[in-house]
Amino acid sequence: MLAEVTSTTRPYPTPMPLGEQVFWLLILAIPIATIARTVVYEEIFREPREWCESQSKTCRNLFVRKFFYLFTCEYCFSHYVTIFFLIITRFKLLIDGWQGYVISFFALVLVANMYLNLYARLRVDITQAKVETKKIEKETETIANGNNAAAGGDGVGAGERDRAKV
Repeated sequence: MLAEVTSTTRPYPTPMPLGEQVFWLLILAIPIATIARTVVYEEIFREPREWCESQSKTCRNLFVRKFFYLFTCEYCFSHYVTIFFLIITRFKLLIDGWQGYVISFFALVLVANMYLNLYARLRVDITQAKVETKKIEKETETIANGNNAAAGGDGVGAGERDRAKV
């Protein structure tokens, strides 16, 4: 009877169904990425970030320099934000136990940084599209101004000018 029970059970029970774990992995990575990006890049944290940056370059102790550096690197900071979220949510991935925390830690960091890279790429694409749109608008304006100058330069089309004479 004992052999029958042990052969059908797994050595590490899962904390929740796998689909639900993946769902929580994808959802929990969003606030991790958002907090990491906000602290490292946004204007609201500029002064503390600049102070941490100077401390990371001028402190004599290696550990103190590295501690302050983590506030200037979104990848580094995302690890600490992930630890915070693991503490408050107790999210475990694949295995119920400390091993599940380790797996979820690295998985959350990976997914959060994938979100950060996707967001950075989106920003580049949006900026590039804005620049291209302004360039096309300028070219169109230049062409329109050139046509107006060739037609008399007053900005009124030939058909409107003929109707005004009648």
